[in-house]
Amino acid sequence: MPRPGDLAREAAEDVFFGQVVMIWARWAMIAAAAVVFLWNTGDVGSLTGRVLLLAGLMAVNFFLHGRYLVERPANRGLILVASVADVALIAAAVALWGGFESQLFVLLYPVVFAFALVFPPRFTAALTAVAAALYVGAVAAFDLGWAADVQLVKVLLVRLLTLGAVGGLGTYYWRIQRDRRRAALSAALGR
Repeated sequence: MPRPGDLAREAAEDVFFGQVVMIWARWAMIAAAAVVFLWNTGDVGSLTGRVLLLAGLMAVNFFLHGRYLVERPANRGLILVASVADVALIAAAVALWGGFESQLFVLLYPVVFAFALVFPPRFTAALTAVAAALYVGAVAAFDLGWAADVQLVKVLLVRLLTLGAVGGLGTYYWRIQRDRRRAALSAALGR
């Protein structure tokens, strides 16, 4: 059983080592969003709004990446706020550009997965629930026509289920890594 000081150290290590994964997952999400935005934009007005959303995502990631490069990595609170902002921006994009038909929901997966690699399960479960709720709210805000079709409701439920599974898989990997670090520390200390 780890001591309280060990738990604080483990949490700091999770943030420090997981930050690189989060930064690159965010860049992958931004690149995917850029491709989707440019591919599916028919007019300049729509493109302008999408570029502003993309610029917001990039600004947050530049800030986090910059802090990491100058060896002042973000703390848990900042990463939490950035992840919630990502989820909110993606939900806003879904609500503005397509609702149920929008394929932008897939951008939630890397955000939730990267978050799960850094934070304990209870935080991951909360962010996953917030992401699912915001996604459903965004789809409903755009149009409720899909709610009358049982097949579309099933599709929505599958999307929510896979989002939860992504959070669960990230948590599972988080536990594996935590156990490996504990075993290595125990072996090094001769416990």
